[in-house]
Amino acid sequence: MSILRGPGEYSNATYEPQGVLVDGFQYPPTMELTHNPPYYGEFLQRYGFGKVKDYCAYIFDVQTPVLPRLQKLIEEVRQRRQIETRPLNPKDLSAEIRLIVRIYNESWNRNWGFLPITNEEADSLAESLRMIIDPGLIRFAFINGEPVAVLGAFPDPYYALRPRWHPYGGSELVRIARLLLTRRRIPRIRLMFFGVRPGFRHLGIDALLFHESKEYALKRGYRTCETSMLLEENRLIQRSSEFMGAHRYKTWRIYDLPL
Repeated sequence: MSILRGPGEYSNATYEPQGVLVDGFQYPPTMELTHNPPYYGEFLQRYGFGKVKDYCAYIFDVQTPVLPRLQKLIEEVRQRRQIETRPLNPKDLSAEIRLIVRIYNESWNRNWGFLPITNEEADSLAESLRMIIDPGLIRFAFINGEPVAVLGAFPDPYYALRPRWHPYGGSELVRIARLLLTRRRIPRIRLMFFGVRPGFRHLGIDALLFHESKEYALKRGYRTCETSMLLEENRLIQRSSEFMGAHRYKTWRIYDLPL
């Protein structure tokens, strides 16, 4: 062994909590993401750890209408490439999860620190999020019937679970009851995973899926969307986020310590 790296989980995949939050402490935590006091990063650096990679998050107002010229551009992309899209089919969730895993693993296999998602891991994640899944926020893209991209966003249960510091407002049972009562009215979503298979990038598919998800979220009354965790060098997805009006607002860091 030559390097101690972390903090993080089994893989540096976006669906697993990674790194130490180093910027954006003033904003509330989002599901499946770490949220720590500012001094954590300072302690690691003092001990001798140094930055190896940053992940970032973008946020945008879902209720801001898409400009007409952008809508026209999206439609041109769809027609020119003959791209077909559809939402997740909740009646066949197991098969849909397998399709997500197939696209995601192929899309991410060359990304820094990535290890493939197993079907069992995907099933476990889906089971934990089953109660809040909104099928319209998970979308697939196909070209000539071949799956080429997937985008997955979820209502953020932390919005309902966040403690409210007054009598009976912060207990665990009260927060769970609040989630059960409001799970279909959560206004905040997190774009948790997004992948475009090699050979199908730079065709506008990313912008198309972003646009469709935003249009759906707008109709459903969602107010804000966070796209995370984005590798610092992943300008393709960062530009797509900026295309939808998002701005960077959080940063997480993974550290290395030479042994």
